[in-house]
Amino acid sequence: MAVSVHGLYFVVTLFLGSLFGSIFMLGPILPLMLLSPAWYRWITDRIVATWLTLPVSLLELVFGVKVVITGDGFIPGERSVIIMNHRTRLDWMFLWCCLLRYSYLRLEKICLKAALKAVPGFGWAMQVACFVFIQRRWDADKKHLENMLDYFCDIREPLQLLLFPEGTDLTENTRSKSDAFAVENSLPKFEYVLHPRTTGFTFIVDKLRKGDNLDAVHDITVAYPKNIPQTERHLILGLFPREIHFHVRRYPVASLPTSSSELESWCRERWAEKEARLRDFYSSQPRAFDRDGVARVPPCKSELRVSLIKAASLLYWSSFIALCFTGLWLWAPFRLYFLVMFVVYMAQQKLFGGLELLELACHRYWRSVTADVSEKNKVLDGKME
Repeated sequence: MAVSVHGLYFVVTLFLGSLFGSIFMLGPILPLMLLSPAWYRWITDRIVATWLTLPVSLLELVFGVKVVITGDGFIPGERSVIIMNHRTRLDWMFLWCCLLRYSYLRLEKICLKAALKAVPGFGWAMQVACFVFIQRRWDADKKHLENMLDYFCDIREPLQLLLFPEGTDLTENTRSKSDAFAVENSLPKFEYVLHPRTTGFTFIVDKLRKGDNLDAVHDITVAYPKNIPQTERHLILGLFPREIHFHVRRYPVASLPTSSSELESWCRERWAEKEARLRDFYSSQPRAFDRDGVARVPPCKSELRVSLIKAASLLYWSSFIALCFTGLWLWAPFRLYFLVMFVVYMAQQKLFGGLELLELACHRYWRSVTADVSEKNKVLDGKME
């Protein structure tokens, strides 16, 4: 199959936006991390959120992708763990179409494989956004997850953490492995989802709940009735989904089981429901997720506001990319800054392992300084008494 001009335009625009955004929008903010990680996080979350609107704008305005959302909504600004079936490798990006309407994109963090942080542009922006990179080995991931979640709880910045409990996207190969797991553990075989891995999910929910940084779990089921772009290659070929359907179920934290074993069972029950819901979706006409009687909750933004955001995003990022090329072509200082920041991003990953790890180190340093000052003040107060 030939490369599509539309697909190439989509991928190249996203890449250039992330590359130039990392260097010229996020780059000047990086020193703030050394002085105040909390303020750095507040500012960078909002800058990164402007880029997250770009894929939504391209998908919906340029390529005409239809987005349908049913079920429960989000309470604006609430802190949550989002669990979703992993139908394609691109589900995380398509979810932004839902979150733009029902939540705030600045809140979202994603658990994703660590290899992605090395990708120039995309990976740099995800490091600055403080996404949670995992190795998919629990002995290596547990401590890192604990450090990241403790940091989010310490700075009291609300977050919505996206997690794919299945661990990978649905393919014939991964389905066969899931079936083998089902046989080994006397579980039913699934056709539309994979059996979830529950260890990470229960750990994350438990840590956030203990840190008083969790309001709800959002269980989202995603389906693609026409065209399923399994990988980035399908996008380059121009195989965009014609429709994306999201069904949202919201579970307040008070309604969740308290023990790890019960929470694991709860997660498996949600996946059994997803299997039934998706079987009904793909086998019935008209296709819909609203057969369980859950009323749709209006989004927190009107469709007019969403349309204006998408139009502004497309205009801004198209202009920004053009201006960056102009600057690189005309001004030597602009080119020098670009090269310096390119080296900075590459070097910091070699030296520190990623900007999100450097951010954690800065936070630990300032927390220890604050603790030392507080302890000295207590000693002085005691002497004065």
